Amino acid sequence: MGDGLRLNMNALDYVILALYFVTVLGVGFAARRAIRTSVDFFLSGRSLPAWVTGLAFVSANLGALEIIGMAANGAQYGVMTVHYYWIGAVPAMVFLGIVMMPFYYGSKVRSVPEYLRLRFNRPTHLLNAISFALAQVLIAGVNLYALALVMQALLGWPLWIAIVVGAFIVLAYITIGGLSGAIYNEVLQFFVILAGLIPITVIGLVKVGGVSGLMDAVRGSKLGEAGLHAWQGTGGTDNPLGAHWLGIVFGLGFVLSFGYWTTNFAEVQRALSARNMSAARRTPIIAAYPKLFIPLVTVIPGLVALVTVQGLGAEKGDLVYNNAIPLLMRDLLPNGVLGIAVTGLLASFMAGMAANVSGFNTVFTYDIWQAYFKRDRSDEYYVKIGRLATVAGVLVGIGTAFIAAGFSNIMNYIQALFSLFNAPLFATFIIGMFWKRMSALAGFWSLLLGTLAALATYLLYRGGVVHFNSDLEESFWGAGIAFVTVAVVALIVTPLTRPKRDHELEGLVYGMADTTLTDDSLAGDAAWYRSPVLLGVVAVILAALFYIPVF
Repeated sequence: MGDGLRLNMNALDYVILALYFVTVLGVGFAARRAIRTSVDFFLSGRSLPAWVTGLAFVSANLGALEIIGMAANGAQYGVMTVHYYWIGAVPAMVFLGIVMMPFYYGSKVRSVPEYLRLRFNRPTHLLNAISFALAQVLIAGVNLYALALVMQALLGWPLWIAIVVGAFIVLAYITIGGLSGAIYNEVLQFFVILAGLIPITVIGLVKVGGVSGLMDAVRGSKLGEAGLHAWQGTGGTDNPLGAHWLGIVFGLGFVLSFGYWTTNFAEVQRALSARNMSAARRTPIIAAYPKLFIPLVTVIPGLVALVTVQGLGAEKGDLVYNNAIPLLMRDLLPNGVLGIAVTGLLASFMAGMAANVSGFNTVFTYDIWQAYFKRDRSDEYYVKIGRLATVAGVLVGIGTAFIAAGFSNIMNYIQALFSLFNAPLFATFIIGMFWKRMSALAGFWSLLLGTLAALATYLLYRGGVVHFNSDLEESFWGAGIAFVTVAVVALIVTPLTRPKRDHELEGLVYGMADTTLTDDSLAGDAAWYRSPVLLGVVAVILAALFYIPVF
């Protein structure tokens, strides 16, 4: 890789980094004191306030992929990258809080696959538990690989040492502190990540002559005027993303984003650990507000890198799009600030990987081990299995880190994984949640055939049989095809099979409330500014308004 990216870190920068590592492990040990039962280990004892779970919710997603990947997309596709936030995240986060959290939290499930077991049957549950566990270790590997790349490029550490050190620190604080250790660290990481990204954005903008200077420079770059607009040119596919507005609205805005935000247990787990129903519903909605503004510190640096780094966008070497943020850190930041930025980057990798691993250990323990191998054991036994699953998940993640090494833009790899694992799951979920008649067998076959349809689309594209304009367009289509397949299979299989009885569906299907639920609201929950519906509607309106300047 050469010394092209090496940062001139000095003692001050390393002290900042070391302080951060010590704090992270300290948080893990502090959280350990509260672990008495398996619910404490896997779901923080369902005791956390909404602002903590809300920040953890956005931080769990603010992994390396998000920061490195979205800045790479900003440099490659320009302002169109904001679709991933304003149409591709906020509406789905609000929907999760208002519509879906009552089912998750109210049915007292401990995971997303467990909901599918109650709504459909055990085969559907096992299929989802296995595919989710597989997806989590694959994505953890991407986070780990990206972390190692940055440590190799910036600090000169060999790739394998960087992978092992990063994995060890995440392993330590989750094994010790369980989900609380992960969540409190995610809140801390949220602020550390912003402290690292804001200086890059501000100094970068100053260097190119402010916003107007940046716009002029982008017009003169290879993206041209198209790089400054979100929707122009989407009547066809003649735009930087090569995507039609239908693909953006249906593929990204509906299937991919709702699939990710509403059924991805690594995220939903944060809301399940909230202290009551009101806090659980507010969790993703509180997270939607920071999410609105994150493009300012990811997409803008991507554009700054595009116009200030000569030759960015090479196929391989130091100038690939994934290096947009590290290159800016090298070029723009003074010592001290550099230490904070490197710490912020490492924090982002850890937040992402911790979310994957804590999701994996819960699903493995509850949904695979307890459900199909060892039932009715003591609580201590399941906490021990959870800790062992954490170790195993991290070790497998180290292996899958090397799979991620084969992709030049890791965001493309991750979107392919989402269209494969999340889109069919979301479709099965949403149809089962709103259509009472859908049978257990229809649930299983829909999920299986939807996943196979997405896989077939991906393999045909990779094999050159089917043509798409970009890898991202393939994921939009793969997700859409999976969704339609699930719907068609459900419509064919349901009339041929027996539905579940009404009393089995209470609290699991829309319009069938669970009559046994007690009201768990706390003093102050009824205040107007805590209303999930009001908070959610305002977030969606803001997302729409934010599009106006970049239309």
